[in-house]
Amino acid sequence: MKYNLEDILPHNHPMILIDDINEINLKEGYITAYVTIREDNLFYEKSLDGVSSLVGIEFMAQTIACYSYFKNGENPPKIGFLLGTRLYKSNIEKFERGKKYNIRAKEIYCDNELVSFECLIYNEDMECASAVVNAYQPQDASEFLNSGVLG
Repeated sequence: MKYNLEDILPHNHPMILIDDINEINLKEGYITAYVTIREDNLFYEKSLDGVSSLVGIEFMAQTIACYSYFKNGENPPKIGFLLGTRLYKSNIEKFERGKKYNIRAKEIYCDNELVSFECLIYNEDMECASAVVNAYQPQDASEFLNSGVLG
């Protein structure tokens, strides 16, 4: 099944970086998605012939946002804020052009607005990056957007 990520993520192209969802399992609290690195990726660097490994955090965040969409009953996407990551570890210098990377996010904590996920990016059987990602999704993000707190 091909998902329309524009309906799921609170982003527009070219900021939608993942290609599609592989699997969603709300009962067990995880989702997997994937990205194939192409030259048309917003963060593609010709000098690297790929995408910096630091962009893995955004791959993880977008995968988490997809999980949130399904957990919230497939309602229009809500804005979430990445609070930070702990233990981001990359075993690669870059995400290589032409390679497909799977992203797995497993919910490990949730109190309605604050969530934590264990995330893993892998290519075939190789672990490429991992992190614990913390996010905040307020019931009403407009208070932040209209207050000037975010710029």
